[in-house]
Amino acid sequence: MKAAILNGLNDLEYADIPEPQPVGENPVLVRVGAVGVCGSDVLRYGHGKAYHYPLVLGHEFSAIVEEAPDSPHLSAGDRAAVFPLLHRHGDPMSEIGEYALGTGYDYFGSRRHGAMSERMWVPEQSIFRVPNDMPLTHAAMVEPAGVALHAMLKVQIPTHTTALVIGAGPIGALAAQWLRILGCSRVLVADIDDRKLEIMSRLGFETIDAKTGNTADLARAATDGWGPQIAVEATGNPKALIQAIESASVQGQVVLLGDLSGDLHLAKDAVSSLLRRELRLYGTWNAKVTPKGRSEWDMVIAHLGRDLHVDELISHVRPLDEAPAVFRRLTDRSIWYNKVLFAVAAEAQEEVRTS
Repeated sequence: MKAAILNGLNDLEYADIPEPQPVGENPVLVRVGAVGVCGSDVLRYGHGKAYHYPLVLGHEFSAIVEEAPDSPHLSAGDRAAVFPLLHRHGDPMSEIGEYALGTGYDYFGSRRHGAMSERMWVPEQSIFRVPNDMPLTHAAMVEPAGVALHAMLKVQIPTHTTALVIGAGPIGALAAQWLRILGCSRVLVADIDDRKLEIMSRLGFETIDAKTGNTADLARAATDGWGPQIAVEATGNPKALIQAIESASVQGQVVLLGDLSGDLHLAKDAVSSLLRRELRLYGTWNAKVTPKGRSEWDMVIAHLGRDLHVDELISHVRPLDEAPAVFRRLTDRSIWYNKVLFAVAAEAQEEVRTS
């Protein structure tokens, strides 16, 4: 079968690879519908962050069930989003349903071959059914939307809460939407990218052009000097995290959603401000997918296409055979992009053509 396989640094090839082998309990054979490019995929490609070579990238993906021999609740043709983390049985955190906080787990597209391929075997437990009329590109956004939701569920949202999201990329845009869905009265979104700010404006958010000044100062000015009660760092830039801390109100909540690109150095004044303003800092990682039927992923699927909008965030959808060229352009930044996906299955390609 065909796949986009990473053979080494900056060496991505569209080529034939062996057919996949069953994995996990009650394995299900799926055809990959669409697969998204995460920032971590770009780092694996161009910055040597892969666990090993060769590696098929891709952990944000939708799928179409092809064979489910041991899964009576699944039928050929069912559409699904697939949770990419394969937890280790017997791990204490996995035993209480906190799969992402366990140790020794496996991961599609990271520690084992992922979804930039035509077919995969996945455990039945990883399958989350979506409506069969949901576009496969939208279903591929369940994973990043789940990451954003998990982070936003960390904070308390009292009445009349104002929030600031620093970063209008896909994760920041999803976080802003969740804050609105979860009850924030006002959500500000800051970025330096005019096109991304325009997208957020079209989605109904107040925006802050971070090119015009210090984000913390601009956020305080927009809140009569108080600062937002919730500040979310969604860029991975250490300076943006400092700005999130500086912007937050007294007893504010700061969420570290972006994976920092470098070391963070907190000055003594910043630490003193954390203490004296009694700020709460939340780390967050991945999403919780238990209990099945009432999990964060189930909540994402329920809101997709209703009040959680992803189509506006998708800037490019290309066929998988273009992956080598696309990754080169993402790495050298020769194109503007927001969320990039590959339409793998014929059904996904047809949806793109007729949309």
